Amino acid sequence: MGNGLYMIQGKVEILAPAGSVASMEAAVCAGADAVYMGGSLYGARAYADNPDEELLLKAIDYVHLHGRKIYLTVNTLIKDKEMENLYHYLLPYYMQGLDAVIVQDIGVLRYIKKQFPNLSIHVSTQASVTNGLGAAFFKKQGADRIVPARELSLEELRVMKEQTNLELECFVHGAMCYCYSGQCLLSSMIGGRSGNRGQCAQPCRLPYAVHGKRPADLLSLKDLCTIEMIPELVDAGIDSFKIEGRMKQPDYVYTVVRMYRKYTDLYLEKGEKGYFVLEKDRRTLENAYLRRGYESGYYKRQNGKEMLSLKRPKERKGNCEERGYIPEDYKIKEKINGKLIISAGKCVKLWLEYKGKGKSICREISGEIVQNAEKAPLKKERIEKQVRKTGNTDFVFDKLELEMGAHVFLPVQSLNTLRRKGLSALREEILSGYKREAPAHPRDFLTGTFEEKKCGRLSFEISVQTEEQFFLAAASEALDVIYVESELAFREPVLSAVTRIRDKAVYAAMPYIFRTRAISCYDTFYGRLSSVYDGVLIRNWESLEWLRKKGYTKKVISDSQIYVFNRIAKEAVRQEEIFRYTCPAELNLHELKSLGGGGILPVYGFQPVMITANCIKKTTGECSGQDGLLYITDRCGKQFAVKNNCRYCYNVIYNCEPLLMPDMAEELRDLRLSGIRLGFVTEKKEEVQSILDLYERAFFRNEKVPMPRNGYTRGHIKRGVK
Repeated sequence: MGNGLYMIQGKVEILAPAGSVASMEAAVCAGADAVYMGGSLYGARAYADNPDEELLLKAIDYVHLHGRKIYLTVNTLIKDKEMENLYHYLLPYYMQGLDAVIVQDIGVLRYIKKQFPNLSIHVSTQASVTNGLGAAFFKKQGADRIVPARELSLEELRVMKEQTNLELECFVHGAMCYCYSGQCLLSSMIGGRSGNRGQCAQPCRLPYAVHGKRPADLLSLKDLCTIEMIPELVDAGIDSFKIEGRMKQPDYVYTVVRMYRKYTDLYLEKGEKGYFVLEKDRRTLENAYLRRGYESGYYKRQNGKEMLSLKRPKERKGNCEERGYIPEDYKIKEKINGKLIISAGKCVKLWLEYKGKGKSICREISGEIVQNAEKAPLKKERIEKQVRKTGNTDFVFDKLELEMGAHVFLPVQSLNTLRRKGLSALREEILSGYKREAPAHPRDFLTGTFEEKKCGRLSFEISVQTEEQFFLAAASEALDVIYVESELAFREPVLSAVTRIRDKAVYAAMPYIFRTRAISCYDTFYGRLSSVYDGVLIRNWESLEWLRKKGYTKKVISDSQIYVFNRIAKEAVRQEEIFRYTCPAELNLHELKSLGGGGILPVYGFQPVMITANCIKKTTGECSGQDGLLYITDRCGKQFAVKNNCRYCYNVIYNCEPLLMPDMAEELRDLRLSGIRLGFVTEKKEEVQSILDLYERAFFRNEKVPMPRNGYTRGHIKRGVK
């Protein structure tokens, strides 16, 4: 065991999914401390039974009456035109007492922090935070909690907690994405349904074949189950145990929450020596949702074949008890105490007391004047029975004391009215502690002037991944900028050549994922990085924080993985002293134009559609420790190149068709870009030269160029995503 701090303090939150109001009620009944829920907009589960405004406001009150919390998912990338509605969307929930929002978009984070300064912000796992560097960046932005990438180990989480002291919310149960969340464009590129916009079609669950072998579900991970690991998870410093499942039914939510509540409490009470998971409970948990089988995820491993479900298992059958269940009436009630005072000639009085989590609230309500009974005085038993009828309210009497004189009378309807008024007043008193006033709305925040850089001449840029590609680019007189991919950047022939290049800028492209291995390599290479290259291209916020710690002063350019989906995100990037940004892959011409220019647009290349911790080469063969390339083929015969980067231990899966748009030069110039970029992966020298010539003619000589009939894509430049 480690320091055991969180076990001693007893602060571990059970956080439940609520894809519907029914699931929310089931979660609260099962013992969840908090629920996360989407509204009608901006949530990463667009196809869940998300409540409308009226229902969500009631949900906020419901969880607060029961001493729980509710977090709203605003965890999609938000387009510029949608930002104008964000204030009005969040305002009623903010005023109702919403506890926190979960966000991915840096522009949304900045916007909410300014518009709703008292609202807690949790950074979504969609932001791919992989270590303390990324967490520290978001802490500076005003985040209170991080939901780290699901690929992290227990040790990495422990270090992140120690370095930042931010709240950590980690998944402990449910479905797993094959790709680093927020880094997946596969559904978007092949089907037009964006995971970044909450509409993922889950192409990772389909079969793929490698080198002519039989198809298998190579990208389909088993579900996560960590019930056995609760002691280790607590000891790592995790503050919130997050259960996945906003698309699942209330009985699933109830069963899973109940089990994690039971065993988390068991560990916090008994410690490691008293911790033991009953076989019956293990079966109930595993059978709550029958799909792919369960695994413990990445907490103790980097990756591995055993984490995948390579084929759909046969349905397992279990009895009702093993499958779990949900009570018929799973709405819970809060216990209250009461005192009813009935005295002839005086107003009847009802005193109510609520003792919630950490609070005690009392209310006294007066009713009608009590009469002397002429014939049939009220009986104590009848009065108590009538007052205890709390019906479909959120309360039930624990203790009810009656203080009444002899020979008194009061109509039953008067008692009912008094009870209703009392319970309503108590309810409002409890909820009033959560309510907020509307914040001032700085209307110039969106309409104000965003600083724009004069783009000047359009820059002609290329990214390369092989020495052959690099030396061709170095010799080209047409190019202005070369980006050298991270695994190539520190090879001696390349380093030597870079020092001799005078007619163009050369940037080192840093890794897609900047975890421990990458940090160690770059710590070693920093001297060469800072002295040889003119600047760097970054794909994550961890890289930016690392550069700052090193005192790096040269130019930093952000790649498309640092999403600039709206003008506030663009301004945020500028304020972080990033020299230029790369346009995201999922905006169309009109949406890119609304950003106001200045970006670099990728106009050619096999675009990355997945960045993964799991390795297809390792799954289908053995890990050789050497970088390599293989191809996977989908059921339609489309081939996707997969590059395994062993130095940093991640895979990049590229789209099956290259982006190609030289014939759109005139339309793209209207975007007021600072540059266009050609990205090369597997292309040989002759093909690279041919494509360079094609784009030089189209963009810089204003020539009309021929286009092939098929075999390419325009990405989202025309269609965009919903």
